[in-house]
Amino acid sequence: MTRPPTPPDLQELRTIRRYVGWLFLIAAGGTLYFARALLLPLVLAILLALTLRPIARGLYRIGVPHVVSAVGLILLLATLVGGATYVASGPATRLMERAPEMGQEVQFKLRHILRSVDEMQDATEQVQEIADGGSEGAQEVVIEQGGLLTDVMGSLASAGTSLAVAIVLAMFLLASGEFFPRRIVEASPRLEDKERSLTIVRGVERQISRYLAAITIINAGLGVAIGLTLWAIGLPNPHLWGIAAFLLNYLPFLGAAAGVIGVGVVALVSFDSVGQALLCPFAYFCLTALEGNIVTPSFVGRQLSINTVAVFVTVILWVWLWGIAGAFLAVPVLLVIKVVSDNVPALKTLGMFLSQDQRSN
Repeated sequence: MTRPPTPPDLQELRTIRRYVGWLFLIAAGGTLYFARALLLPLVLAILLALTLRPIARGLYRIGVPHVVSAVGLILLLATLVGGATYVASGPATRLMERAPEMGQEVQFKLRHILRSVDEMQDATEQVQEIADGGSEGAQEVVIEQGGLLTDVMGSLASAGTSLAVAIVLAMFLLASGEFFPRRIVEASPRLEDKERSLTIVRGVERQISRYLAAITIINAGLGVAIGLTLWAIGLPNPHLWGIAAFLLNYLPFLGAAAGVIGVGVVALVSFDSVGQALLCPFAYFCLTALEGNIVTPSFVGRQLSINTVAVFVTVILWVWLWGIAGAFLAVPVLLVIKVVSDNVPALKTLGMFLSQDQRSN
């Protein structure tokens, strides 16, 4: 006959459980890192299906079959993506071809600014040698720029392939209707677990669809505003930067900085006056700051009840795991974790840490 566990036995079981939990997290992180080529299209497809499912469900209520609505929505999405890619491909290709020349021009203009500052400070010969050494360092950065741009283009091409696979997979998920959500609920053994599973499934779908739909509308407005503003200033290919702003704004914290730097580099090459050139990144920064601090909190703040620190840490983690695509997935994945944590008693503490402090609002 087995004796009941004694307190030391219970302590040992808790320790073993803790170690198993850490081993599971390490194994999950390794799987995410090494299997990203396989998992990325799957996660993107699930997010697309969750975003479009409320529309498909509404169409089904008025008599449109799931298969017809899935094909129609995916064709519309593919048309929009393809059209934006076609419009932006020409200017983007020309910018890439001019990258070495642009790097030299930017280096020249920055050197001119540094030389003017040195003259105002009456620099000595020793300080001038240090400045010359800094110029050589800048030249090395420009030389390495080509490799960096090549890596960026390779990442974009890989992300484009993953997106194409995700779009096709999302169509099959939408065409299946309520099959997979129903199976998740039916797989739960007890009635209480079924109710919890249904709440989690509906909560994840609601949070993801509302967040991505709201962010997409806001990003579209931001892209139009930035494109028109840069057109008014006189920057070449303003529509390219409008499309870039729309896409980059899906990347929390990183997208705005990348857009400001990119617009600033092109503006320095395009304008003779440094003051007019700096006006372009300044306008880009002001519009993204207005969007990030006023527009998005007003429309998304109630839905995204997650504190900023958690979002920032999650973005860093997913950028390390999956690169640019990881930054896009960071907030949706965090929303899923938050919904699950709020409905699973064992994860309530994690949900509390992720929640936004209501007293600060």
